[in-house]
Amino acid sequence: MPDTDALELRSLVTSDGKLRLSLDEITLPAPGPDELLVRVEAAPVNPSDLGLLLGPADLATMQPGGSAGQPTLMLTIPPERMEMMQARLGQALPVGNEGAGTVIAAGENQQALIGKRVGMLGGAMYATHRKLPVRDTIVLPDDASAADGASMFVNPLTALAMVETMRAEGHKAIVHTAAASNLGQMLNRICLADGVPLVNVVRSADQAQLLRDAGAMHVVDSTADGFREALTDAVAATGATVAFDAIGGGKIGNAVLHAMEAAANRHGGAYSRYGSTTFKQLYIYGSLDTGPTLLDRGFGFSWSVSGFLLTPFLIKAGPAKTQTLKDRVARELKTTFASHYTHTISLAEALQPATVEAYQRKATGQKFLIDPSR
Repeated sequence: MPDTDALELRSLVTSDGKLRLSLDEITLPAPGPDELLVRVEAAPVNPSDLGLLLGPADLATMQPGGSAGQPTLMLTIPPERMEMMQARLGQALPVGNEGAGTVIAAGENQQALIGKRVGMLGGAMYATHRKLPVRDTIVLPDDASAADGASMFVNPLTALAMVETMRAEGHKAIVHTAAASNLGQMLNRICLADGVPLVNVVRSADQAQLLRDAGAMHVVDSTADGFREALTDAVAATGATVAFDAIGGGKIGNAVLHAMEAAANRHGGAYSRYGSTTFKQLYIYGSLDTGPTLLDRGFGFSWSVSGFLLTPFLIKAGPAKTQTLKDRVARELKTTFASHYTHTISLAEALQPATVEAYQRKATGQKFLIDPSR
């Protein structure tokens, strides 16, 4: 088959402190024996995408340009943030971790997949077309749309990875912050189905009610009076000793570790100036708050704070376990792992300043889907 022309959203950082977003024309060669050429029909805007898309640029400096069909957006990166950008200077990097679409061409070993709708993982999904190995795709159920399959990797596999990590490390319950998020709602459904006690920490009464209506057993509102006491009660009731924090900055992780220590001390035992012997693990997997993580270390010495990312987990889990998790996502795509979007936008609309400001807020209940075919 001939080469395929496509548009691809790219993010470029220049040495003079500018970040440039553009829709670049690319040419995709014919797929190899075990590759697919997919017409991209849906790709979500996840918080994990925004680090590459916008980096540390100052949104107040946005300057639109280009044409209606191929707009550009220029932003300024504050000088004090440029040091972290040195490794990507001068590289126009494609954006979009995951997506879904229809296979329009395939290599000689994958002809049976032509016409099938697939979910995809592997980057460069904010594009009209994507060529990739078949191993990085999952065939969607016949009744699933591209929007159904667009978010079947990052959030579902991360939520499953949290439960798998809990089990592997010998914990028996989980605390999750920003728990009303798309991922948080998936995690709640997984834990309800699998019988895993879960403490959901949210940031408003409306979010708390959303999760309670979905069957959540333990929901704590960090903005409510008596938050620390309610959190300790929930941790004591579940025995949670591992937490996954999507917020990152501020003192929410600190509050969780304190609650775990206070819950452990309710069981009595001899006093120790070093705190309880109960080990408490806090994993930070998000940066909804980009400020410093604040810990006052008033929760003894038996604890750890680490980062948590999906890719290292999958590498450690190995191909067989990863495939088992992917198979579950495919089976439960429209139930446990269903995603809901409030805005569907085109590639060009993704570069409009007002739209950028909206999805950069990462507001709970506001999820954007890019449809490159629009």
